[in-house]
Amino acid sequence: MVGLKPPEVPPTAAVKFVSAGMAACIADLCTFPLDTAKVRLQIQGEVRIPRSTSTVEYRGVLGTLSTMVRTEGPRSLYSGLVAGLQRQMSFASIRIGLYDSVKQFYTPKGAESTGLAARVLAGCTTGAVAVACAQPTDVVKVRFQANGALLDGARRYSGTMDAYCTIAREEGVRGLWRGTLPNIARNAIVNCGELVTYDLIKDALLRAQLMTDNVPCHFVAAFGAGFCATVVASPVDVVKTRYMNAGPGQYRNVLSCLLALLMQDGLAGFYKGFVPSFLRLGSWNVVMFISYEQLQRAVALARPAQS
Repeated sequence: MVGLKPPEVPPTAAVKFVSAGMAACIADLCTFPLDTAKVRLQIQGEVRIPRSTSTVEYRGVLGTLSTMVRTEGPRSLYSGLVAGLQRQMSFASIRIGLYDSVKQFYTPKGAESTGLAARVLAGCTTGAVAVACAQPTDVVKVRFQANGALLDGARRYSGTMDAYCTIAREEGVRGLWRGTLPNIARNAIVNCGELVTYDLIKDALLRAQLMTDNVPCHFVAAFGAGFCATVVASPVDVVKTRYMNAGPGQYRNVLSCLLALLMQDGLAGFYKGFVPSFLRLGSWNVVMFISYEQLQRAVALARPAQS
């Protein structure tokens, strides 16, 4: 047996909600440099307004990370971490922590098992609600991660709170919700790719008795979920990143951002930063799901000791 044993009583929605946020923060702490490298590669080659007079060229995941350390220092790898953790505590708690509850809501009464349609609907619902609540934290995180690419000017923001205030002052409150529609689309897809795939792989492994409900099973299911999510979500992710990072007047709307990317880089542009996206999303899923499962079980084991 690897890890804590499954609890006899299923964890409550509140336990899942808190455990999901904590597990996502743990995963972010472990994989944040890969997420920053992904953002830098996705915005590379973007025509900015005003035009930059000097740029740094990034090549591959390791090349991007080493270039950032060399030109901006090691701390640049974790630029935007505070906003990232704020995002996960609100975002992941909803989209992951409430997934099982919403899935049960969509499951017809008397059904022996939850069907694929109910799982997909649950993933889309929790993903959309999470984006609506946590979008400002995502905008600030992306701005900080892309900040170091602006070598020809001063940094945009001095801190996380300054970023929230500056964006609201210069772009209006709507600026904090910039890119909400592509982010809803992305997270509906990512949620289905992650949670539904994880759910299906885990259930299949347990039903076939190939593995027991513990860490190795969670690892395999999470790795498969990360790969599926990266493949289907990468095009939306690239557009989302560019649109949220854009300055006022750079793109008229999400569609103009998509067309500009297509005309400039072709279809391959939609998979810019795919390798760091997969490395980040794959490793993030592994760390998050294993932490999530173990945190729920740790809370269940701690309950009798407290009573």
